Amino acid sequence: MTRADSHVGLTGYGTYVPDETVTGEEIAAQSGIPREVVVEKMGVREKRVCPPDADHATDMCVNAAEDALADADVAPEDVDVVLYHGSEFKDFVVWSAAANVAERIGADGAFAVESYALCAGAPLAVRQAKSQLLADAPETALLVSASREEDLVDYENEDSSFMFNFGSGACAMVLEANPDDDRTRATVRESAAVTDGSFSEDVVMPAGGSRNPPSHTTVEQGLHVLDVPDPEGMKERLADVSLQNFLDVADDALASSGYDRDDLDFVALTHMKRSFHDLLTDELDAEDYYLDEYGHVQSVDQILALDEGLDRGLVESGDLLCFLAAGTGYTWAATVLEWHD
Repeated sequence: MTRADSHVGLTGYGTYVPDETVTGEEIAAQSGIPREVVVEKMGVREKRVCPPDADHATDMCVNAAEDALADADVAPEDVDVVLYHGSEFKDFVVWSAAANVAERIGADGAFAVESYALCAGAPLAVRQAKSQLLADAPETALLVSASREEDLVDYENEDSSFMFNFGSGACAMVLEANPDDDRTRATVRESAAVTDGSFSEDVVMPAGGSRNPPSHTTVEQGLHVLDVPDPEGMKERLADVSLQNFLDVADDALASSGYDRDDLDFVALTHMKRSFHDLLTDELDAEDYYLDEYGHVQSVDQILALDEGLDRGLVESGDLLCFLAAGTGYTWAATVLEWHD
């Protein structure tokens, strides 16, 4: 088979979410924001949260990875690369979650690597893994992602209210070069992405990095939670570009794959406020699943939405899918898949 004939298939996936939930009503009570705003406008009916002493990022990744490998019928020792594309808030700082997951699942022959695109991570991680599988020797990649950034949200800080939807969970995907047709759940097609770096400092954790290292003072001042220095300014600037950037990357990924919007059957979309979600999905005119029982689980959202779509009969064999995401920074990304199973 020549390189031109090669392809990459998704052969299995898995998910994991913690048992504990927080409801929209509870978030409203804690934040002082009316219930109808949290549940209806923000779109958080409930979300999963992690206990302080369990369900760390790697714990959740291991659970999801084991399910994905079983779904793909791939043994851990046959994995060539483990790619972590989840939250930078993980078990330890300056540390490889990918290496830890590879060790714990028994992927002894794999090398481990990490990729960060924040909430735009899933489409870009699939793009990165596909490119590597087609260009290099690896044949099997395990992609893992997890987030418990809900820990970093201060419900008393209304400036960061757009993050009140942050929930916890994990996902994993198995991608293989040239898998047999009967093992291919989806064929990975093309991707697109765009970044507007003018948003790069709009969402930050004020302390903990090299600009403001952790100290007794930063802890006492509550600077180790996520904050938005200029929420109104960010909202106004984002409103001018976000819809178009979402549509542009979706259209570009579809066109590169030989399709257009009329061919799209299902979009697996980042959780966002309900009105913008509805506006975007109306423009794309495709089936979708709104994650109001999960909230926003960083780059896990796309697999959670796909899984729910399959359970509800919204995704069928022969459908064209788009993983569509955006992450602070600010990056918009899309990857197209042809669903077979």
